[in-house]
Amino acid sequence: QVQLVESGGGSVQAGGSLRLSCAASGLTVSSNAVGWFRQAPEKEREFVAAVSWIGGRIYYSDFVKGRFTISRDNARNTVYLQMNSLKPEDTAVYYCAAGQPGIVRLGSQYRYWGQGTQVTVSS
Repeated sequence: QVQLVESGGGSVQAGGSLRLSCAASGLTVSSNAVGWFRQAPEKEREFVAAVSWIGGRIYYSDFVKGRFTISRDNARNTVYLQMNSLKPEDTAVYYCAAGQPGIVRLGSQYRYWGQGTQVTVSS
């Protein structure tokens, strides 16, 4: 049974940092794409970042480039999202997802999802 467990969310002030973790069991993160998505209240889910199983290629959305960093620890079977210079508009529930999507930015193409972790950034 595949499980993805996110952790590391919380409340911070603008300019602060958080590191989210996505611990996987039942699948190998290096053999899958693992993506981070977020959903704010009354907004659609949006792609944040992903690391592909193909050469470990990394993808970011434009609004997090230079602020967020995705990384993968194969030994721990965990993917991280380091979030720096956080802004109030980053407030959302953050989800990790895994699978072998044809397009890593499309959440609908991921097979497995975690339960989400809340990130709240105050101004």
